[in-house]
Amino acid sequence: MNRASTARVVALWSVFLIVHALTAWAGWVYPSQPMGDVVLVYEPWASSALGGGPIVGVTETWVYPQLALVPMLVAAVLSAPLVPLLGVSSAYLVGWAVLVVILDAVAFAVLVGRAPSHARRVAAWFWCGALALLGPIALYRIDAITVPIAVIGGLWLVSRPAVGAALLTIGAWIKIWPGALVLAAVVALRARVRVLVAAAVVSVGVVATLLLLGADTEVLGFLTEQTGRGLQIEAVAATPFLWLAVAGAARIEYSFEILTFQITAPGVDAVSAALTPLMVLSVLAVTVLGALKAMRGAIFPRLFPPLALTLVTLLIVTNKVGSPQFQTWMIAPVILWLVLDRVRARVPAVLVLALCLLTCLVYPIGYDGLLRADALSVAVLTVRNILLVVLLVLAARALVRVPVRHPKTQE
Repeated sequence: MNRASTARVVALWSVFLIVHALTAWAGWVYPSQPMGDVVLVYEPWASSALGGGPIVGVTETWVYPQLALVPMLVAAVLSAPLVPLLGVSSAYLVGWAVLVVILDAVAFAVLVGRAPSHARRVAAWFWCGALALLGPIALYRIDAITVPIAVIGGLWLVSRPAVGAALLTIGAWIKIWPGALVLAAVVALRARVRVLVAAAVVSVGVVATLLLLGADTEVLGFLTEQTGRGLQIEAVAATPFLWLAVAGAARIEYSFEILTFQITAPGVDAVSAALTPLMVLSVLAVTVLGALKAMRGAIFPRLFPPLALTLVTLLIVTNKVGSPQFQTWMIAPVILWLVLDRVRARVPAVLVLALCLLTCLVYPIGYDGLLRADALSVAVLTVRNILLVVLLVLAARALVRVPVRHPKTQE
């Protein structure tokens, strides 16, 4: 590795560390408790499991897939030596941040390596920029655990398809969204049998372990827990109703059952009920389109990135929930797109950076105004949600335009 290459790698790692340090610190000073989930729900869940109490996902139905408890337990172990100095809550926050930084560093090392290509350097700069713009929500949520897992798994799909698929499946058992990358890999990768086998082995192993621990109906509880919830105020579909709230014709109410703010207005229930079927049908349609492209000879570097981003963005746009941490889901597909097909990934990458900034302005910076249905805060969220739809359209258009050739001409 020559001196110039060494300097580039050192610069990337320096920025990586600075961004993570500033983002972790911002969690302590930003308004609206951006670290609230970590200390208010993750730490109690971990303490209960370690202390012999109820175990979420095993002895009681849980909103997350069961492997999400693992990083929460690891953070508790990491924080234990700091408890006498900082207290339980502060120590757990530090332990959580350390865990996320370690995982991000491992994925960053896989991405950058010792002598990264130009495309990989661009992807690394994009990742640092996305974290800086999104702010503390990029670290202090369970979704932050899945991003580095998805990055490593996606980067290894070609060279180590079984390992890459296993990592992505593990990510899906922490938070569902990496399952979209598994689906995209099954469609776009020639080694799809190895992908399916690896995903099946991981899932069977998780389910078998849960059954041995005493879980029953709780095994798939993370799916049933979501069916009855209302429309969260940040969701794309909630945007028109928020403007009704600005006009005084709708209400923003807090749900103590699922710990989130939802919109209440005429027609909300019908929209909320329609979103899950819409999500399923949309994902199915995009998957079929991707499969047709693959059958006609589309190559992996052109097909996988737009297919993966389209599926992930669909999960956000058609979701009843619009939590700010959902923006982290798009980071991994864009990193992979930049690595595999940098030129065509430029516009989606810029859009995702803009989405990260707007999301930070919505939460935590402008969240108090949003809860008051302040017109400026609602306008910022509206622009964010419109850009999400624009990103979905651009990703889908890129998918439609993926070139194909008859399989018989391939060697």
